[in-house]
Amino acid sequence: MKDSTGTGSGRAADSLRWCHPDRSTQEVGMAPSSREVVERVLRAGREQDVETFVGLMAPDGYLEWPFRPPGVPGRVQGRAAIRQHLTETAGALITFDEHRDMVLHESTDPEVVVVEYEAHGTVVATGAPFTQTVIAVFRVRDGRIESYRDYINPLPLMAALAGAPDGR
Repeated sequence: MKDSTGTGSGRAADSLRWCHPDRSTQEVGMAPSSREVVERVLRAGREQDVETFVGLMAPDGYLEWPFRPPGVPGRVQGRAAIRQHLTETAGALITFDEHRDMVLHESTDPEVVVVEYEAHGTVVATGAPFTQTVIAVFRVRDGRIESYRDYINPLPLMAALAGAPDGR
């Protein structure tokens, strides 16, 4: 089937989106695409909706921060551990107010989505704002996130936590 550009995509989800441009794959009876799952988990994270976030993770899925500020674990694995981590940290130290300039890149591997954005947040105790650059790499299988690797620049957050203005 040809997509709206006139080329054959070979992907059922693309074909259905072309046939039903105002409906998600889930609305037309298909599992959500990797991109849709990633968009949902990012929204849940920004809104501090722990249950939705955890529900989008695979049972043994993990969150990983290769570059992180002191005190942040390198990896949290499994729904129970992720729920506990998010419950203990969501809104306690910082809040994420907005994601700006977000770009989602779908790869040649349909399970992998790469996201770039700026996270704008606030240190709860002081009200100090911070902005950090983020690149996140997701692996989604069967509508669930197996891995969420968050490559953040921790320096602006560390500066904001130390009381420096804006952390930039």
